[in-house]
Amino acid sequence: MPGDRSSWLPLPRREERATVVQPPEPAPGRSAGAAIVDCALYEDGCRRGGRLSVQQAVQQAVERDHGFVWIGLHDPSSDAVEEIGRRFGLHPLAVEDAVHAHQRPKLERFGDTLLMVLKTARYVDSSELVEIGELAVFVGRRFVVTVRHGEGRPLAGVRRDVEAHPKLLDLGPSAILYAVADRVVDDYEAVIEGVAVDLDELEADVFSGTRSNPAERIYRLKREVIEFRRAVAPLAAPMQRLADGGATLGLDDRVAEYFRDVTDHLLRDIEQIAAFDELLNGALQANLAQLSTRDNQDMRRISAVVAILAVPTMVFGLYGMNFDHMPELHWRFGYPAVILVVLVVCALLYRQFRRAGWL
Repeated sequence: MPGDRSSWLPLPRREERATVVQPPEPAPGRSAGAAIVDCALYEDGCRRGGRLSVQQAVQQAVERDHGFVWIGLHDPSSDAVEEIGRRFGLHPLAVEDAVHAHQRPKLERFGDTLLMVLKTARYVDSSELVEIGELAVFVGRRFVVTVRHGEGRPLAGVRRDVEAHPKLLDLGPSAILYAVADRVVDDYEAVIEGVAVDLDELEADVFSGTRSNPAERIYRLKREVIEFRRAVAPLAAPMQRLADGGATLGLDDRVAEYFRDVTDHLLRDIEQIAAFDELLNGALQANLAQLSTRDNQDMRRISAVVAILAVPTMVFGLYGMNFDHMPELHWRFGYPAVILVVLVVCALLYRQFRRAGWL
């Protein structure tokens, strides 16, 4: 990390260590310990001491010249986040953003602390739903706090991957921010693959020639794609800031090339999601056009049948009026002749409608 590592803020310097040993009184409600998924101290690219309590991790970090703490929280209460915020001197506005979990993806700096908010995504294929969660990452000179809301993929895999690469881990908290962002963007690709499969099924259904109406499914999938797009697209600007160089943000400039790779993947995902939206619009228009065509065909078919049935209705209606003087009323073959004429006329009309494509 650039700058003097021994002056890690907001954690105290070595001479102020006594003020850290006694933790503040916990806030009422669920304690931070219940929400902590993992807490570890990292030094020289390695994890030290296994899983630690927050107090142990802070104390051991202060006792060393190098190293940083990574604390992971999942669905914490407001009291839990506020307790962690007090331990690390996080800005109240940043803590509030992490508590409410209804933020747009963003990157903000509060003094020596960087806050990045990302949206996690998971595709539930059985119900064709995109589940959106939220992940807040606080990055200081010698600490990382991740606050995860929702059912997105846990970050335990990210820890294992980072711990398996000491050279990357030796870059400090900047490496953790990169690894987390990379995993979130990778998960977007899994969602895109799931949506692509369902979109192919929809297109096949729309153009199958059957009389099914997939409009409801199209609307439902379009709504999920729009929500997914809202979660992903705003992340492009923060990622581009990181890719342009993190020195101004208090990060190690060596991770910029890693963020550039993540940014490339993210922009590709955004383009793919936009293409999905356009394809769904096209599928919806095609489905509406087919429904209109089917309605017109049905109306022509009904009109043709009504026209054919009008002939016997008119003829038999006339002969049912009980007049004394009617054509061929007293002729022996009058009744079969009328029936034959009606059948011939109906047959000619049917043939003409068939040629015109109405039947």
